[in-house]
Amino acid sequence: MISLPACETLLLEPHNGVLHVTLNRPQSRNAMSLQMVGELRAVLAAVASNSQVRALVISGADGHFSAGGDVKDMIGAGSRSALRDLNRAFGTLLQEVEGLPQVVIVVLQGAVLGGGFGLACVSDIAIADHQAQFGLPETSLGLLPAQIAPFVVKRIGLTQARRLALTAARFDGVEAERLGLVHFVEHDAQALAERLDEVLGQVLRCAPGANARTKALLLASLEQPMEALLDQAAEWFAEAVTGEEGIEGTQAFVQKRKPRWNR
Repeated sequence: MISLPACETLLLEPHNGVLHVTLNRPQSRNAMSLQMVGELRAVLAAVASNSQVRALVISGADGHFSAGGDVKDMIGAGSRSALRDLNRAFGTLLQEVEGLPQVVIVVLQGAVLGGGFGLACVSDIAIADHQAQFGLPETSLGLLPAQIAPFVVKRIGLTQARRLALTAARFDGVEAERLGLVHFVEHDAQALAERLDEVLGQVLRCAPGANARTKALLLASLEQPMEALLDQAAEWFAEAVTGEEGIEGTQAFVQKRKPRWNR
């Protein structure tokens, strides 16, 4: 049984090892309020060590992913220190999504702006509608994409991140795929759903523990020195071969059957 926090800004639907999370503030195109950020972080904390949850699918209600940060929260924050803390909380959310052991999939429709853009950048797999509208509008409002910028650079590279952040340019799902921001672009809701089903089927063929360690290894490869990284990888590999998943997986291969996690 998955124990999940009560949420007012999110819809949560666990199904067959997958937690579907819908950003649900349609009146503001799912702009991310401080409450939504807090609820998202609570959900992540609840599932991070739960082996029953193997993937998270994040989408938005009523045809939009997210229009970014809630400007009303910014205006109401008051002091500079409160604004700093509000902004930094979103950066912590992005770190936690990126580092989550489970596979994180985003389904992107409508507005994918600012904070929504940042959330897309920390996903493992991104599926977009061809007409979705992406952009970093902060500089056009006299603001900075402060917590988002480092994750955008990691996702699409410095030169493209500079162009997009310094022009506040809008672009569609086709361009997002060209930039490497998203992995799949579809042309209607049915195609989006079919692609999501296909991707989830692929994810669920993989052992959850092996996926978690592989994700950690891939993320570490950007920052950790090569010698230390390869030493760590060798240790994790030995643990995997002799661990429950490795034994089950290799036996299943020899016996020409599916492993337990893929039944």
